[in-house]
Formats: sequence, structure tokens, C-alpha cells
Amino acid sequence: MTRFLFVVPPLVGHTNPLLGVAAELARDGHRVAWAGYGDLIRRLAGEETETYETAMPDAGLRRPPKLIGPAAFRFLWEDFFAPLAELMAPGVDAAIRAYEPDVVVADQHAVAGALVAERHGIPYVTSVTTSAELTDPLSSMPKVDAWLKGIFAGLREEFGDPARDDDPRFSPHGIIAFTGRALLGDGPLPWNGVRLVGPTIDRRPSPCDFPYDELDPGRRKVLVTLGTANAEAGERFLGEAVAALESMRESVQGIVVDPGGVLGAPGQPGRPGPAGGADAGERRALDGQLDRAARESGLLVRDYVPQLELLPHLDAVVCHGGHNTVCESLWHGVPLVLAPIRDDQPIVSGQVVEAGAGVRVRFNRVDAERLATAVRTVLDPAGGHRAAAEEIGRSLREAGGARAAAEELGRIAARQADYQAAG
Repeated sequence: MTRFLFVVPPLVGHTNPLLGVAAELARDGHRVAWAGYGDLIRRLAGEETETYETAMPDAGLRRPPKLIGPAAFRFLWEDFFAPLAELMAPGVDAAIRAYEPDVVVADQHAVAGALVAERHGIPYVTSVTTSAELTDPLSSMPKVDAWLKGIFAGLREEFGDPARDDDPRFSPHGIIAFTGRALLGDGPLPWNGVRLVGPTIDRRPSPCDFPYDELDPGRRKVLVTLGTANAEAGERFLGEAVAALESMRESVQGIVVDPGGVLGAPGQPGRPGPAGGADAGERRALDGQLDRAARESGLLVRDYVPQLELLPHLDAVVCHGGHNTVCESLWHGVPLVLAPIRDDQPIVSGQVVEAGAGVRVRFNRVDAERLATAVRTVLDPAGGHRAAAEEIGRSLREAGGARAAAEELGRIAARQADYQAAG
């Protein structure tokens, strides 16, 4: 039996891919514990999950809605991931001392896991949740790359191994990447030891009852979602999406995810939006329009949807290009309209377009007419987007998912045990 310690940031999209892996390792007779934000880990993995708490920021990841490009990347590391590492490190250290893992599995943005493991001399494996990182995007931005290396050097002095200078986001012992060649292409990867396993698709407990009986079997279904971290940035875009869907209501039924309540909700006129949103008069007008659109077209606006369970019912997804949403959609053979906002999303969106499984629109500039055109394009069989998505889906399923990841971790652990026994 091998003891694995999973170290994750307080982000759902970075935790979900590892849930199925942990279950597969347990089936193989191994023991798995987690270090991070205990409430989130237990909510996702189950209340009985063995968890070691680490300190967390007072607030989650919140960025100015208009912050994009290199400035968004700098903010992400300088204001969130680096401080997060400093907060998590004492808890990770305590977890390693108490649990005595044989292998640490660290999300690449929870660098405290990698750095504390190396200080203890414990092998760690990197969990990569986006294909964008595997393209080495900073190679074309040497100043940003040097700046980030400086951050890692400072963190390493505090709680890592100062004698090392490799990138803690990419372990020399092994990298498990929840993506596939269909998105990355056939070129060489910039790091050794990468195992591409595709997404881990497992049925997760759903905290809501979705009204499946309201889905119209006579119309094609289109989901609009901007993920969990872009609510405040999405008010204008979601408004245009509602107008686009209403313009296609004779043949298309829309499902819009609005976690921040920026649209208002049918049946809840006057629902307040986020700070900086529309004023009360504009909000009432928008609520009235949304109520009318919903009554006339069967538009479903929800603050949450069980996305994995809903995907088999869908004909297209309009999203921000987040890697989890993209891979889950493609795994189900669903084509995409992509409106990337920041971070890895432009790269992931470009990969989807290059593979022929979607079209891209400009998040800050697209209007209802252009968005409707994009949706019609991916719904048209003649465009080949559905066929490309289905082909990519087959390749992602063949990558092995959670089972392949668990087997790779087992091999890495056995190899490390052999090294230790030999010397």
C-alpha cells in the first residue's frame, strides 16, 4: 500500500479532476489523504475524506472584471497563488509530518505541495488541469517568465529546497495532465514525463434539482456558461446571449448559467446584481425582458446546473474556454462557441478552433447577432464541428481518465520505492 497526499488550491476546477483518481487509487488498495481547504474538499470528495486543513485566504479568487492578458496573469500569481502558497505551506508541512506520505500529488498552482515535499525529500507528482500550460506560453514572454521564476525562488527559500531551481509547476518525477493530444497537437511537449490521461468524467453529487422535464425534445439545446470565477465579468455577455437565444427560439432552447445573478432571474424581478452592475431601473427592465423571453421560449436561467449530467442532452455549449468545461463538452461530442476572457482560456480556445470543434468570438465585443451566427455555425452539420467534437471525444475517452492516472501514479510510486531500496 502506498500513501498519497493530494495538495489542492481552494478551486473546484482544480479539485474535481482528482476525485476519480483518488477513488481509483483506493480501489487499488492505496491510501489517499488531502491537504487544502477542508470544507471544499469534503463537499466534493465526501465527508469521510481524510483531510488535513491548511490556512486559506480570507476571500476567494476575485479579480477586477476588466483585468485581462499579462496583467491578469501577474495578478493571479502576485495576489493569489504566491500568497496562497505561503498560507498553505505550514499546513502542508504538518500534514506531511503527521501522514508520512510516500508520494505527494500537488496541483501545479498549489506550489506549496511541491516545495514542501522537496524540502522533506519526498517525491511529488504534478497535477495539470489545463492544456495551455503544456504549450510553455511564457517562452515568448521572457520578462514575465523571469519574474515568475523570481517568485518561485523566494518561495523556495522560505519552505522549499534552496539548492534546486527547477519549475515547481512541473515535477521531475512525473506529470499527470487531464487533457489530450487532440488539443495539444502532435508536437513535442516542453517537459519530460508527461502522461496525458484526458478528463476524469465521474458522476458527482448534484446540489440542485434540474428541471429536465422542461427541456423541449423538438428543439436543439444550447448551454451558456462562463464558469464559476467569471460572474462579475459576464453581465454584458450574458445579456447578449439571452438576446441571441431568443432570436433562435423556434429551433433552439437555451440554458443560461448565471451564478452571480447579473441577469436577474425569471420570477424574481428586481433581484440585485453585483456592485457596479445596472442600476435599479435598468435591472427592472432587464428582469422584465428576461421574464418575457423565458415565458415565450422556455429559456432556463439557473444559478447552477449539473453540467456533467446535462451534457448528454446538449447540442452546443457557449463558454469562456475554461479547460474543464471544454474537455467535458468534447468528451461528450458537443461542439463549442468560445468567448475567452483571460488566463489559459485564449490558448485553450485556439486549440479547439484549430481542431475544428468550435468557433471563437470576442468576449468584450460580440453582440447578440454575431453570437447567434456563431451558435448556428456549430449547430450546422455541414460545418463539421459536431463531427470534430465527436472525434476528439473518442480520443479523450481512449486516454483513460482516472484509471490511467491512478495506474501512472502507482508506477511512479513503485519506481520511487525501488530507488529508495537500491540506495
